[in-house]
Amino acid sequence: MFKPEKIVKIEVITLTRFRDTLLTYLHEIGVAQLEEVPIKEVQRDTPNEFYRKATSYSITLSRLVDTLKQYLPPKKGGFKEFMFPQEKPKKKYKYKGIEALIKDVETFLERVEPEIRSLESEVSRINNEISSLEDTLESLQILSNLNVEVEYLRGGSFLNVDVGLVDREKAEPLIKEISDVVEGRVHIVRKDIGARTLLVVVSLREDSSKVSSVLAKYGFEKIEVPEGKGLPRDLIPIYTEKIKEKEKELEEVKSRGRKVAERYYDELVFYKELMDNEREKGNYLSYLVRTEMTFGLLAWVPEKDVEKVVEGIKKITGGVAYINISEPSKEEIDNVPVKLKNPEFLSHFEMLTEMYGVPKYNEIDPTPIMAFTYSFFFGFMLTDFVYGLLLGIISALLVKGHSKLKDGTWKFAKIMLWSSVFTMTLGILFGSYCGNALDMAGIKVPRILDPMEQALTVLMIALAIGLAHLFTGYLLGFIVRWKNGDKKGAIFEQLSWLLIIIGITLFALSSRLGVPDLIVKGIFGIGLILFMIGEVLANKGMAVLLVISDFFGFVGNWLSYARLMALALATSGIALVINILVEMIWGIKIASVPLGALIGILVLIGGHIFSTAINALGAFVHALRLHYVEFFGTFYSGEGRKFEPFAAKREVSELEIET
Repeated sequence: MFKPEKIVKIEVITLTRFRDTLLTYLHEIGVAQLEEVPIKEVQRDTPNEFYRKATSYSITLSRLVDTLKQYLPPKKGGFKEFMFPQEKPKKKYKYKGIEALIKDVETFLERVEPEIRSLESEVSRINNEISSLEDTLESLQILSNLNVEVEYLRGGSFLNVDVGLVDREKAEPLIKEISDVVEGRVHIVRKDIGARTLLVVVSLREDSSKVSSVLAKYGFEKIEVPEGKGLPRDLIPIYTEKIKEKEKELEEVKSRGRKVAERYYDELVFYKELMDNEREKGNYLSYLVRTEMTFGLLAWVPEKDVEKVVEGIKKITGGVAYINISEPSKEEIDNVPVKLKNPEFLSHFEMLTEMYGVPKYNEIDPTPIMAFTYSFFFGFMLTDFVYGLLLGIISALLVKGHSKLKDGTWKFAKIMLWSSVFTMTLGILFGSYCGNALDMAGIKVPRILDPMEQALTVLMIALAIGLAHLFTGYLLGFIVRWKNGDKKGAIFEQLSWLLIIIGITLFALSSRLGVPDLIVKGIFGIGLILFMIGEVLANKGMAVLLVISDFFGFVGNWLSYARLMALALATSGIALVINILVEMIWGIKIASVPLGALIGILVLIGGHIFSTAINALGAFVHALRLHYVEFFGTFYSGEGRKFEPFAAKREVSELEIET
């Protein structure tokens, strides 16, 4: 807690024949972050033919999965699936090396790929035929405006016939220009259809190029005359029936597709996951170095997992391996990957820290402080017992439903569960139960503070909380800088603000504490002098401007905590409006029917659910902002490098490694 997980560096050199099994072992336990070995003179490892095949088969299997996915029955989704998702069952695979795995995949693909490709091809063919028939049907519907049999619209040995559409305002000049170009050797049938005009242009075959040139000039859209004999309107039922037959044929093929998906889809997903993981392993081979007989790797490993890693390496290699374990050097500190380490009841708040950025290896992890202050700020801004209870119930259900998956939803729900506890607690202190609903119902509610009537007091409390929050940040910054040897920064950039904040606090409380003015002014003055010296040392000529800018920046950050009061008032205000609306319509009756009461209940429930959602969203965003902008700005960079283990991603497969 407060410090990241202790990380050590492991360097391994062993025989090349152990490479595949060793990489697979590290990939499956997922506790080591592989790094590129920083040696330029030695040869880099490269994927062999089996890893290249794994990449190819990963793509092939992905396409086959996408093909069959459309034939799966609809998922039973919705609210229940979101709240209580089912964990996917895992199928075991006995891993005997990548070569054996590739052979198994090839055998599987030889069995299923031809059938799926045939299905895909057949569906594509029928869809193309249906599309072609629909285009023909559309053409017939347009041509049905003419009382001309289709065989006469195809032209012949001596005559050329062009049928198509043109914008109505272009029809007249088009007809005139064609007539002029071919010197009247043309016959044109015209039919206006809305904003377009249907034209049949009959010309001599020898004039076809001249006619085509004019038609193109006016944006003439040619219509392909369909096969068949008779009037277009007589052909429409025939083509409509053909489309129905093709759609029936398509449905039969899709029915076969559903059976194929039922047989092969799960296996495809299983082998795809195996290939995806082999593909990822292959991508890491360039991190390794090798000679003809040996290879070397470098990894960062949490200290608590070193024993597991070393035991696995020794077991796989039979002890034929050089293993060097060392702590990060001073030069490596900034490059050490950071894994946050907190008690289980706080670990879900790491999600919020990581959203901003992890600390450097030699910095403080703010998660434990953020866990308390974030939940408190959230509760202060939402500040209603019933709203907190509603949020807590939903969060508890999500925690229970996602407990096996331990996914992002589970972590977020845990954060909201803690926040709901603070919301209910502060709701009791402020006497807020759906705002003033109980007061309006004649029930006297005890409260320590009323945000609506004592807004100035709430503002003073919010600013006091903000000052304490900023003080904590500067104190942490002082500790980190002093510990890391940056004593100058600790004094001029952290201690200065600590003294200024102490001075402000003593000034505000001097009448109660009886602190002499000289001491108050002395502490504030020393802090201000240290701050100005720090600005001069850091910025020289620009110091005067930056002293003013940074000081008022601090004041702005402090005043930003007024949002605690503002959102608390907003929650109470929205709840008050809902309650007044309910009171206004409650007594309405129509023919002795208490319609107002029925509508009032709906408005009361719906309104407060809406108020909970909108105000919880505001509390979530603004509580984050107070940490990311105001609090972290005092001490935290978030410029660390997150620990990203070399780890298999498995949802439906489980590997049993034979060593």
